[in-house]
Amino acid sequence: MNKPMNEFEHNIVWAQVATVSDFPEDGGMCVQVENQQIAIFNFARRGEWYATDNLCPHKQQMALSRGMIGSHGADCEPKVACPFHKKTFSLKNGQCLSGDDLQIQTYPVKVEGASVFVGLVKP
Repeated sequence: MNKPMNEFEHNIVWAQVATVSDFPEDGGMCVQVENQQIAIFNFARRGEWYATDNLCPHKQQMALSRGMIGSHGADCEPKVACPFHKKTFSLKNGQCLSGDDLQIQTYPVKVEGASVFVGLVKP
């Protein structure tokens, strides 16, 4: 039985971006959706998927998809570290975990069969 959708889920448009096999395990890949670069992460050792802006707000570089993923703190917050300056961001909410006043956008991800979808909120 499918669970009912909440109000947020009604406003999402899902875009198929690739197949599961296109993504490295425990790594990320950049996709382009509607002229927007989105970093999608296959956190295989946790069985989780995440999506964020590919742009690191620290030095304005399109690099987060090439960052290292891991866990932060006692609650094992999933994170990505920018490959250039090691600023780290939560993969759940985009908050900077390095103590800076920076934020990245996060997006919902779903996997159906072998296809990976990213969700964009309708305007």
